[in-house]
This record gives sequence, C-alpha cells and structure tokens, in this order.
Amino acid sequence: MQLEFNLIYFIIFSLTSLCTTFLIVKYSKLFFLKPLLDKDFLKPQAFHSEPTARIGGLIILLLFILFELFYFFISGVFLKDYFIVTFLLFFLGFLDDVKIKINPNIRLFLMLITLLVCINIFSIQISTSGLAFLDVWLENNVFQVCFVLLCFLFVINGANLIDGFNGLLTIHFLIINSIFLLINLTNQNYSMCVILFSQIIIVSSFLLFNFPSAKIFLGDSGSYLLGTLVVLNTIKTHELNTSISPFFFASVLFYLFYEVFFSFIRKIILKISPLKPDRQHLHMLLYNWLANKKKKNPNYLTSLLINLTYLLFQIPLFYFQNNGLISRYWFFLLIGVYMAVYFRLYSFSKKQINI
Repeated sequence: MQLEFNLIYFIIFSLTSLCTTFLIVKYSKLFFLKPLLDKDFLKPQAFHSEPTARIGGLIILLLFILFELFYFFISGVFLKDYFIVTFLLFFLGFLDDVKIKINPNIRLFLMLITLLVCINIFSIQISTSGLAFLDVWLENNVFQVCFVLLCFLFVINGANLIDGFNGLLTIHFLIINSIFLLINLTNQNYSMCVILFSQIIIVSSFLLFNFPSAKIFLGDSGSYLLGTLVVLNTIKTHELNTSISPFFFASVLFYLFYEVFFSFIRKIILKISPLKPDRQHLHMLLYNWLANKKKKNPNYLTSLLINLTYLLFQIPLFYFQNNGLISRYWFFLLIGVYMAVYFRLYSFSKKQINI
C-alpha cells in the first residue's frame, strides 16, 4: 500500500518520541541505570569522565516498536524484516551494555549466524554492484548471501567503531537517511519516505540528549541497531531506485565501511588482532589533534568536523547519482582523501608521542 507523506502523523509521532525519550531519561535512575551505567573510563575507546547510562539503544528500539505500530495502523503492513533483524542485532549489543561479557570471537560468530538466518528468511539481496564481473558472481546464491553478509558486517561494525563521540554516529545516520529521503521523495516512493523520516525523528529525539553534552550513550545495542537500519535502508532504496549507480550508495556508506576495512588491514600489517580496540582510528586521531590545539570541547567538534566534511563530499555527488562513471571515481576520491587526512593526523600523533 502506497502511503502519503502525512504531516499530522509526523507531528504526532515527533511529540510522542520526544516525550517518551524525555521520560525515560528523567526516570532511568529509578529502573535500570545501574546495570547500564558506563563507568569504564580506561578502555581505549572511552572519552568520557563521568558515569553515563547506555540506554540510547533501548530508547531507539522502543520508539522503533512504536513506529511499527503506527505504520501498521496507517498502512496495514507490518515491517517484519525491519523489526526482527534490528531486534536481534540490538539484543546482541545489549548483552554487552548490561555487562554480560562475551568473547569478541564468539560475538562475531553469533552476529554471523544471526545475519545469515535473517538474510535467508527475508531473502535480502543486492541486485547489482556496478561491476560487471561481480554482478555475474551475484547470480550465484551462495556468493549473493556472502556478499550481503559482508555488507551488513562492515556497516554494523563500522557504526559500532565510530560510536565514541557525542553525535558522531547519530548525526552521520541522520545525514545518510536524509540523502535517501530526498531520493525517495523525488521518485515518489512515499512508503519508504515514511519509514526513513520516522527513523530521523526517532534518532533526533535521542540526539537531543546526547549532543553536544551527553546525558545518555547509544551503547553497543544502539550502534548495532543503527548500523542494521542503515544497511536495510540502503538495500531498499536501491531496490526502489534502480537507475541510481551502486557506487553512489557505496560512497554514501563510505565512512562506515572504510573505517572498518582500513582498521582491519592496518592491524593485520601491525600484527595486532583486528578485534582488539585501539586509539588509532580517524576520529580518535582528529580528537587528539583538536585537543592539542586547545580547542574547546574537542569531543563534539570531532563529530561536527567529520560529518560536515562527509556532507560536503556528498552534496556534489548527489547530482550525479545516476552517473556510474562519476560515482565510481568519486568513491576512489573519497579513499584518497581519507588516506591523506589519516596519515597527516597519524604523523602528528607520532610526533607528539616522541616529544
């Protein structure tokens, strides 16, 4: 059923989301603060100095369930693929949020099994890659499943990896969803627009309590959930807009994907376990540079700088979304820019250590 872009629905849902988030944050101490309190200030990815509740994922999940009910009421359609996949990945991250420690290898294995089951049950597919030889391989069912699985793994783990500063992941998610929203609005895919804009409302409600100063954190459950939504939104937007180059979508997801890919290669070269966290990621190096320059509030400045730079590179590409050649070269341009910035910041970091 095709839905209209209903303003009254969005006003009601926005107010409901904001009030729900406010009430959960306000009364969290009475219910579930202690097991979800992040007091680990020594872990490599920690940049906070006060105990903060990791309830963002729980809030987003509850609001997403509320959206599912709204959507079913106005359309008669239950988005079971969205609901089941996001809930399962949320739950996997939530175990860590409540301090149930799982070996990283076991957690990765559980993620693999969960995604494999969901990909097969819901027949989640990527029809084209923009590369002729790869499209031939995608016709093979086993390769197709493996390819989709890798897409999920890279983006979900990328979301979890960059979730270290106030607003970094959530603002990034909002930009991605806004790009997809504009695409679907232009092509009158209104049902998808309702899904995307509702997610924007949900994440914006959380962001009000996380940026610029954080009263709550996303937690692993929240980053896994948002990463899962990004992949599902990308695949569905691609299915509805087949004229758009696959490399355009690859460029939109570039930061989430490449941060994990580069980190994996870097750690292999340095003979470090790829599953072991460190402080050598782009956002951490930028944070150190800003802190050294004595910039005020380098935490949220890092989030703003990365996302503003990302947005500036996405705006020109948006107008060439149907041009496969330009989209392909733009993707490789992004790799070049990332590498140049990374090694410049890495070199600065090494100099500071040697001083």
